[in-house]
Amino acid sequence: MRRKWYGRDTQLTIRMFLTMFLLFAVYAAFMAVLWYIGVGLLPLVLIAAVFLFIQYYYSDRLVLWSMHAKIVQPSEAPELHGIIDRLAQMTNLPKPKVAIVNTSMPNAFATGRGPKSAVVAVTTGLMDRLDGPELEAVLAHEMTHIKNRDMAVLTIASFLSTLAFLMMRSFMFAGLAGGVGGRRGGRDNSGQIIILVYIASILVWVISYFLIRALSRYREYAADRGGAIITGAPSQLAAALLKISGVMSRIPTQDLRQAEPMNAFFIVPAVSGSSLTEIFSTHPSVEKRIERLKKLEQQMEGQ
Repeated sequence: MRRKWYGRDTQLTIRMFLTMFLLFAVYAAFMAVLWYIGVGLLPLVLIAAVFLFIQYYYSDRLVLWSMHAKIVQPSEAPELHGIIDRLAQMTNLPKPKVAIVNTSMPNAFATGRGPKSAVVAVTTGLMDRLDGPELEAVLAHEMTHIKNRDMAVLTIASFLSTLAFLMMRSFMFAGLAGGVGGRRGGRDNSGQIIILVYIASILVWVISYFLIRALSRYREYAADRGGAIITGAPSQLAAALLKISGVMSRIPTQDLRQAEPMNAFFIVPAVSGSSLTEIFSTHPSVEKRIERLKKLEQQMEGQ
């Protein structure tokens, strides 16, 4: 049974569109600068393409391996598979593979380049702490990530950011080594090219770093909204977020630090020590997410 869709979050849609537009504008300006000064890009483009190809096509295996996640069959986790079966039917998606991570840290994530290669993973800590409706709400959030193809969106958005980072490093080493080829107007200006490209690469990487994180936060809001509408219970997702974030402070610091590289995938990031300001985070604050879920619940109850 599919749930009624409660309109669009226009403000969120506009923010995502604006962020993508700004990313495109920054990248277009970067490419124009490189073209104007005659920098050979082919080797770096190929390196960046290979790097992103590996990330795109093998991210699911890398993430599962890094988290020591085990793919489980229905006979091993019948309740978990039952929830995923229902959600797959409700979202009209192929059923993803199901994995379990043996850790006390309560969390969940989805990975894979698309619906046909997706994996939804949950930790034993999450299953121990959430009741059935709360667990279903979290899994609906992850299924929305799959439906929205968020892994693909963020990978594509980060392509030229990766290229800028590679260029920044290569031109820094080139400057230390004594120069890079490049001519404009019939005279050698390789030193100026190095400086210009290095500065441009730094600016593009820094600006895109913040824009991609903003885009990631907006995608989390969208997944919260989609997951809440799929289950018809925004309050259950809000309760789950509160439980997960509350337990994080009691997880050993060493465990959190080991999980931090995977924060972009988690429903709630694993943060050790004091939390970073939101502008540096891949996720919005739990407080803001719960506030949006409350507004959505009021909207749903009013119809």
